[in-house]
Amino acid sequence: MEVIADILLVAGALGAGFYCFVLSRRLSKFTDLEKGVGGAVAVLSAQVDDLTRTLDTARTAAGASSSSLEELTERSEEVAKRLELLLASMHDLPESGATPSTAEEPEPMFFRHPKRGAS
Repeated sequence: MEVIADILLVAGALGAGFYCFVLSRRLSKFTDLEKGVGGAVAVLSAQVDDLTRTLDTARTAAGASSSSLEELTERSEEVAKRLELLLASMHDLPESGATPSTAEEPEPMFFRHPKRGAS
């Protein structure tokens, strides 16, 4: 009876050894850097690095665009204020169909010319 128990024990040990060998080979294929999960992790890591660089570039461009847009907005507000003032001053002008009264004659205007040769 002991011989049968020893044979079964040796067979169980050989079976467990063979099972460990098969698992070891599968695990090495699974963690292979080129084909397995290790490769997928390496590819994803490279993609994360690329996306981080792209995001930094996009942030820089957005910051530059934002500052440029702020400058343009300030300029447009200043121009809008000037246009409002010009429009308000247009109310003082006579209408285009009206003619100035001819009762008043314009005053003559005299201009002084500089002397020649004097600096």
